[in-house]
Amino acid sequence: MEARAQARYVRVTPMKARRVIDLIRGMQASDAQDVLRFAPQAASEPVGKVLASAIANATNNHAMDARELVVAQAFVDEGPTLKRIRPRAQGRAFRIGKRTSHITVVLTDGTEVIVAPLVKPASKSASKSPAKAAPKPAADEAAAETTEAAPVAKKTTAKKTTAKKTTAKKATAKKAAPAEKKATAAKKTAAKKTTAKKEED
Repeated sequence: MEARAQARYVRVTPMKARRVIDLIRGMQASDAQDVLRFAPQAASEPVGKVLASAIANATNNHAMDARELVVAQAFVDEGPTLKRIRPRAQGRAFRIGKRTSHITVVLTDGTEVIVAPLVKPASKSASKSPAKAAPKPAADEAAAETTEAAPVAKKTTAKKTTAKKTTAKKATAKKAAPAEKKATAAKKTAAKKTTAKKEED
């Protein structure tokens, strides 16, 4: 199990804070406190406060033994830089950057936390009817639909062809009817002419 503490926007340069953090990484928490208490660097004070906060979090929040705590991780991230101005000769101004740091300390007691995997409960329908057949895959269903639709398509095409044949027969009959009428009319006129000639003779 682990406990952590973090101090953000600390007015210490990240480079100077990392020099102190490198001293305590991997040490026992009590030994790290002793080192920071006597370290000459100015950054040892905020780092010591973060370490003390991490120890308090471990003992109060996670019920861990303070004597078994080890500094597992300790790192410093760079925060925003404050822009300041230094006056120079002849009315000029030079820029000064006031650096800030985010200090993080992680402590562990050596015990691992085992997280049980989440198991989804079986659905009620599956428990009630286990002997039901498995559902058909989508490919089989599509094939069945195509086979069922095939004879219907054949029937419709057969109906269409028969309808076309009947319409063709009607059209030919319509075309032949005026031709026959013309032929009968021509025969009648020819008969009339022959009778008229015979009468004249």
